[in-house]
Amino acid sequence: MPVEEFVAGWISGAVGLALGHPVDTVKVLGFFKGMSFPLLSVALVNSVIFGAYSNALLYLSATHHHDRHANPPSYAHILTAGSFSGLIQAVVLAPVDLIKVRLQNQFHPYGLKSLMGASGAQYRGPVHCGASIFHEEGVMGLFRGTWALVLRDVPTIAIYFLTYTSFCQAMTAQGQEPGQRTVLVAGGCAGTISWAFATPLDVIKTRLQMDGVKGVSYGGVWDCIRISVQREGPQVFLKGLTPNIIRSFPVNAVTFLSYENILKLIC
Repeated sequence: MPVEEFVAGWISGAVGLALGHPVDTVKVLGFFKGMSFPLLSVALVNSVIFGAYSNALLYLSATHHHDRHANPPSYAHILTAGSFSGLIQAVVLAPVDLIKVRLQNQFHPYGLKSLMGASGAQYRGPVHCGASIFHEEGVMGLFRGTWALVLRDVPTIAIYFLTYTSFCQAMTAQGQEPGQRTVLVAGGCAGTISWAFATPLDVIKTRLQMDGVKGVSYGGVWDCIRISVQREGPQVFLKGLTPNIIRSFPVNAVTFLSYENILKLIC
């Protein structure tokens, strides 16, 4: 199994975080607060996404990354590999995503401390957060919201890579490698379009991961959808869309540009 894509994905994820983290945490306390855990988690997620995708595509199409511009894989292979990548990262890294969401949301008015009338942070850090969830909710508590994460990421990651590949092919002469500007535009569009699809289920995922914290308990994905629509209307699925769109274009443009250039250096 080639590991270069995992390495490139890890580094490019960290580079993209430098742009994305301030927007991602503006709802918490401020720019670049708590960079250490996001740096590790986003880099890890990106590593799994790109590594799993590239290896699945290698299995399906028998073409390595550096050969795919001259001999592009079919759209069916891209969608299948992207879906596989989304499934792997959603299941394997569900606890990491849960801890990130809990840490980000503990400062909200509905955070755990607020419910108990106390002030300050509920968790001292990611390790304490994970240990607390395990102690209070058991092993399955660490996988809270996984089904919503799977439903979000399987189609979204497929769309992500399909969009990127399609834009690169449309903007590049046949058989040629896409230029730096093309990669930036294609990567940015891939991030924007995929997050537009992902946002509705991202809302549901986050609510399930915060299940019980906000004083609301859900019986599962569909129950969360039903209650959310009943209480807030269909527009509930658009919550967070604007910051997601603002963040996704530059972050993913830089992520893909870093990824492509790192692969050229290490392959």
